[in-house]
Amino acid sequence: MSQLPLKFDAKGLIPAIVQDQLTGEIRMVAFATNEAVRRTIETGFATFWSRSRGELWQKGRMSGNEIRVARVLVDCDSDCIIYSGEPHGNSCHTGAESCFFQALEVGTLGQASEQPQTLFARLEAVLESRKKSTGTASYTKSLYDGGPTAIGAKVREEAAELAQALESESDERVVSEAADVLYHALVGLRARGIALRSVLAELARRLSKGGHAEKASRT
Repeated sequence: MSQLPLKFDAKGLIPAIVQDQLTGEIRMVAFATNEAVRRTIETGFATFWSRSRGELWQKGRMSGNEIRVARVLVDCDSDCIIYSGEPHGNSCHTGAESCFFQALEVGTLGQASEQPQTLFARLEAVLESRKKSTGTASYTKSLYDGGPTAIGAKVREEAAELAQALESESDERVVSEAADVLYHALVGLRARGIALRSVLAELARRLSKGGHAEKASRT
């Protein structure tokens, strides 16, 4: 088997980080050998080297929590790789979605479950938590209470303000209005129980096609 242009350590291993290609979330890290990386590329499934068992292992082959790898990214020194792909199910052996559910704060480890890794994930968590607030104390809760009609009206209002800003206002105003549109769109998604990841997956699907061809396929 030919050697890949990677820098493996003295034991023939290289750190392999798994990243959700849609959300950017880091799911897990393990080690891979030359053969493991090749199998990952050939099969499309994340494959590693088990240091405890001394054998190759394909993530999720038994549990079903597989990771489909779209591409393998290599760092500047070629001594660390990222399996960028789509995780199915939980990635951590503890049952957590990600192995990185702890945060180091003031020298101690604490649960990071209330502070997800990515900005959009944190925002989704906050918007979901607002469902338990009171309408008078939370603007977001008042939108939930208003239902689809109220949320839809705000989305249309904010979209119009963004359009106006794009036409004739400053960059700062464009940024502010775009943030308002994204926020209200996310509230609408949470109200419907739709994860942002589903929207990102749809964007990824469209990205794989030419713009005109993709739009024509919808009509």
